[in-house]
Amino acid sequence: MAPRILILSASIGEGHDHPARMLAAGITAVCPAAEVAIHDGLQAMGRASVLLADSGSATIFTRFGAIYDVTYALLARLAPTRWVLKRLTVALGARGLTRFVAGQRPDIVVSTHPGVTEALGGLRRRGRIMVPVVSAVTDLAGLHYWVHPAVDLHLLTEVESLPEVRRIAPAAPAVVVRGLTAPEFDVACDPGAARAALGLPAEGPVIVVSGGGWAIGDLGGAARAALDADPQATVLVLCGRRDDVRADLTARFADEPRVRALGFTDAMGVVLGAADVLIHSTAGLTVFEARVRGARVISYGWGRAHIRLNNAAYRRLGLAQVVTSPPGLAAALARALAAPRVPLTEYGRRPAAAAQVLALAAGSAGADPNRGEVGS
Repeated sequence: MAPRILILSASIGEGHDHPARMLAAGITAVCPAAEVAIHDGLQAMGRASVLLADSGSATIFTRFGAIYDVTYALLARLAPTRWVLKRLTVALGARGLTRFVAGQRPDIVVSTHPGVTEALGGLRRRGRIMVPVVSAVTDLAGLHYWVHPAVDLHLLTEVESLPEVRRIAPAAPAVVVRGLTAPEFDVACDPGAARAALGLPAEGPVIVVSGGGWAIGDLGGAARAALDADPQATVLVLCGRRDDVRADLTARFADEPRVRALGFTDAMGVVLGAADVLIHSTAGLTVFEARVRGARVISYGWGRAHIRLNNAAYRRLGLAQVVTSPPGLAAALARALAAPRVPLTEYGRRPAAAAQVLALAAGSAGADPNRGEVGS
């Protein structure tokens, strides 16, 4: 019997939808008969959950970042208020989520959003969701909502996340995997070939500036610093789905042929393969992908809320430079351009996330004929 796999994401930028799509594609590549559905988990949890975690987020991030920063500190970083929010998350989402899962009748549920994972974990622990639950973890640190003791399996992109997973849920099953990124990251990329594919100069550094799907942060300032770092530098500014930001940057650098402002792209494997340096504002999967390719990473331009925790981990582990000012960015660029390219060649040898999900789903389907059963 073909496995039925439900993937719950959240349409907040690309940080949750992209790994959901990549995992779904990986599953169907391995098992074409699998029935894979991707849905917005916050929508399934109900309007209150959407209002709490989703609605207006782009505006909050771009215009009211300080408010979001304080809110995150209160609700996620402090243990007493975190305890309250965890229970509120389950309470608000329980009815909608259990009904939705029951209607889908899956053999397994995968979440790519921490709020959805927290709700699923709470329901799994209470016996209200009877099929296995998997959390796909794409942040490096700040994992209190990504990790739950009742979740059946945690799929990690970063091996360095394991100690925090163990602190939060010592017995939680966790596997460091590939396959939450695009499949081209599984194999090595020749920088010269990547440059040629993008029509970039063969000589001089390529510096990529990114603000995630919502183009958050000081993209213009980062592009100017990248130009000043080397007279031969080519600068690619990734503007995600923000056409207004792309238009503004195109006009701002209209007289500078070394700057290209790009919209959303599904060719990040090539873009980061060509990059010598990535300047990125929102941490997460893009930083990891750059490290896989061997690009040197600088975290700059926003640094609020959960990004603060990721930045602290980057510093502590030496995975990326973290700077908060234009002078600091200039110095970081000089260091990055002098450093060697060191790709994460082991990435392609990791277990595949799709295979892990399919194995768990097969066990669930074989053990429970009432797939998707939800407790009362």
